[in-house]
Amino acid sequence: MNFDSLTQYVAKIPAVQGSISSGVSEHGLWWIKFQIDIEHPLAWQVVQEIGHVANYLSLNDRLPTVFYPVSAPPYLNGWPKDYLHWIIESTDAEFMPDLFREWLEGRLPQPVDDLEQWDIEA
Repeated sequence: MNFDSLTQYVAKIPAVQGSISSGVSEHGLWWIKFQIDIEHPLAWQVVQEIGHVANYLSLNDRLPTVFYPVSAPPYLNGWPKDYLHWIIESTDAEFMPDLFREWLEGRLPQPVDDLEQWDIEA
């Protein structure tokens, strides 16, 4: 399974930082994991935008994906700034990463890495 298109796109989203890992479960479901700089002025807008597409694009016809935070035990490691990660995960083995990138690309500001396209004042 090829993740290049999706991971390259997600890496361009404002506030996304560091490397992006990816994988496929034993049931053929894919996932990507990344960090969002929670101090970035667009951090929560990015969470909201991705969450909308991945989790709640339509009341009646949702995509077969979920977006959620994950963390190691905070009492063992440290602050969210360093240890909070985000997962996008498929729930259908037929739904490929490239197709999810197309959905993101069609709904997030364009070009996604142009900060002026993100409505910071909203």
